[in-house]
Amino acid sequence: MNAFVKTLLAVMVLGGSAAIGLNLLTTAPRPEKKKIPPMVPVVEVIQAQPTHYRIQVPSQGSVTPRTRITLAAQVAGVVMEIDPSLRNGGFFDQGQTLARIDGVDYEHAVTIAAAEVAKARLSLSEARAQADQARRDWKKSGLDGTPGDLAVHRPQLEQAQALLAAARARLNQARVDQERTRIQAPFAGRVLEKMVDVGQFVSRGTVIASIYAVDSVEVRLPITDTHAAFLRLPESYPGETTPEGPPVTLKGVVGGRMQQWQGRIVRTEGTLDTRTRQLWVIAQIDAPYARAAEGRAPLKVGQHVEATIKGSILKNVFVIPRHALLEDQHLRIVTETMELMTRAVQVAWMDREQAVLTAGLRTGESICLTPLPYAIDGMKVRIHRPETPVTATRRGRP
Repeated sequence: MNAFVKTLLAVMVLGGSAAIGLNLLTTAPRPEKKKIPPMVPVVEVIQAQPTHYRIQVPSQGSVTPRTRITLAAQVAGVVMEIDPSLRNGGFFDQGQTLARIDGVDYEHAVTIAAAEVAKARLSLSEARAQADQARRDWKKSGLDGTPGDLAVHRPQLEQAQALLAAARARLNQARVDQERTRIQAPFAGRVLEKMVDVGQFVSRGTVIASIYAVDSVEVRLPITDTHAAFLRLPESYPGETTPEGPPVTLKGVVGGRMQQWQGRIVRTEGTLDTRTRQLWVIAQIDAPYARAAEGRAPLKVGQHVEATIKGSILKNVFVIPRHALLEDQHLRIVTETMELMTRAVQVAWMDREQAVLTAGLRTGESICLTPLPYAIDGMKVRIHRPETPVTATRRGRP
């Protein structure tokens, strides 16, 4: 078989195969097109129900003494005695003697001043007798007119009276200085820092100790102007009694345990903070060192605490989880036809977990809680219906 015949046979085989393949492609059944149903997202919702909500304004601060002073010596001398309670952290009662300065010199001063009083009293008696005798002599002389001051010894009498008054004043001062050798506590309190010890010489004005009162402590709390609108703050006006402020709850960790104390806002500071534009309010906690029945730890000076100030009650409002808000001013509502709708709302209060709405919702409407990044109004959704209904957790209590 020559080359021409072989080539012809190959061409015929290829042509036949192509014809068969083309026939199969043109006569093969076409696949049926199926319509894919649209994806309908499943969302969680809560029902809008009006309620009353108690505002709780958060803040924080550090505990400071309500009354804090430096106890100083009012006389000079050597410290002879220190009370055991005069130590850092020691408690003392009002009027308790905390230290005693050597009082020998002051006892001598009292004795000398008493002698000067006795001498001045004698001089006054003599001056009075001489003045009486001078008046009798003037009457016996038969002279007309009023006698002069010198004639009746009036200047001498006044001098004697002044000397007696001065001597008595020196005696009183000597007795006061003698009393001041005993350094007494002006109030019941606690020692912050002791400055002197036995044997040390102190002069007038030397600081003996730094002390503070324990009847109550204060916490300086910053609040914003927005938060202040929900609080009945005790503003002071000239000539008027300051009203009672709202209660405040303080929490802090002591010894690894969370402790709680109750107090009250007693006043506001007169100026705003120029840097933060915040208002400072003062919370007072009475008897911070009293041992409570439940074993509460004392509220110590310098301790950092978290504060919750009881505010006003918002009535007939809607409380929702904060994450349900879109840009803090909008919500997604699921309509009765299972479609999404964006709604503008009015937010009266908001914290890290909840938002309180006063307008923009109606009772019974379904609020979408599920985040839908690409949702549009009118999009169909399905509501997830678990065995236990999903409801918003309310923190505020009337």
